Amino acid sequence: MDISLEDFDTHPKKVSRQIVLASGQEAFIRPLRSDDARILGNYFLSLSQETRSLFAPHPFDQETANKLCAEIDSMRDLRMVTLVEEKGQEQIVAYFITRFYIGESSAKRYKEWGILLNGQTDCEIAPSVADDYQKTGLGSLVMTHLTKLLQELGYKRMILIGGVQQRNTHAIRFYEKFGFRVAAEFTTRVSNYDMIADL
Repeated sequence: MDISLEDFDTHPKKVSRQIVLASGQEAFIRPLRSDDARILGNYFLSLSQETRSLFAPHPFDQETANKLCAEIDSMRDLRMVTLVEEKGQEQIVAYFITRFYIGESSAKRYKEWGILLNGQTDCEIAPSVADDYQKTGLGSLVMTHLTKLLQELGYKRMILIGGVQQRNTHAIRFYEKFGFRVAAEFTTRVSNYDMIADL
């Protein structure tokens, strides 16, 4: 399947996918839409404080959900959501960001480690999964779909937006499963690893 970045806006079905969780529950992966502000906000607000504290790119609140959905047409990144239906209502259970560029702080840190990043072939990602769906295999299904899309788009490597906190051992094991390796350590308010993977 040949895809391009434009397909995420003009042909979202080409980059969407139906999946079945280990429990037998069906879910649907697709790009975030401008009319998703309410359910995205519900997702953000449903997350535990612990899950929120492990996510670096932006706050998890309704104001951020409104802003992201309002600005979706001008973004330089991809936001994929995974939806399930519960009690007749559609709800988001996973939210994955992919940046099709390298942020200045990431480029600077990796250069210090002796790794030159290329904004044309390297990208940044940040996944999150609803608390009730963590350790169910959902994250792996979404990541498998996302990495295939990135390969088809011609990307060669991916790094983590803001790295990963060293205390987040579950996430580190998840990333290692997808070929991520530690590039270096750095400290913000907490100790973190920068991790990189070949696609």
